[in-house]
Amino acid sequence: MTSATIVLLHSTYGLRPAVHSAAERLRAAGHEVYVPDLFDGRVADSVEDGRKIRDEIGNEELLRRAIVAAAPHSEKGLVYAGFSMGAALAQNLALGDEKARGLLLLHGTSDIADDAATDIPVQLHVADPDPFEPDDWLNAWYLRMRRAGADVEVFRYRGAGHLYTDPDLPDYDEEAAERTWPIALDFLADL
Repeated sequence: MTSATIVLLHSTYGLRPAVHSAAERLRAAGHEVYVPDLFDGRVADSVEDGRKIRDEIGNEELLRRAIVAAAPHSEKGLVYAGFSMGAALAQNLALGDEKARGLLLLHGTSDIADDAATDIPVQLHVADPDPFEPDDWLNAWYLRMRRAGADVEVFRYRGAGHLYTDPDLPDYDEEAAERTWPIALDFLADL
């Protein structure tokens, strides 16, 4: 097993206990994990509240904060990872970082520029169906990511809620979460 340096980005709910638990799970597997707080200590009780925080900060500022958090560690060759909104940010960072080693997406993706080019391995874990990641979007995303040169794996979890790995949310699906983590850890070990 190889050790990875990972930047793990939170969802629109903010830096919640589930994100810290995920980071500890990754650390227990031997990885170095950084968990920036893009919301400056604010957390949301609902997706609507989280969207208000996100919109107040703005997508450009969130991306800037993620870049600033990752920059001190980028020389190591980072694995970018994230939950939902954090996954979208992680994807943008990974595609812009020529030293990126991999991309682990949990519950989310982002658009891909037509001229994107990368050879990193990418793993996506997503609910099936997912109201935030509909099938037509995921199909187009997969094709565009492959066209960009990424080695892509997609794992779908039938009947799980959007943020199914967070035990403090109504979306939580214990079975799906317990299936996700060993696959994700194997992916990271192979980088």
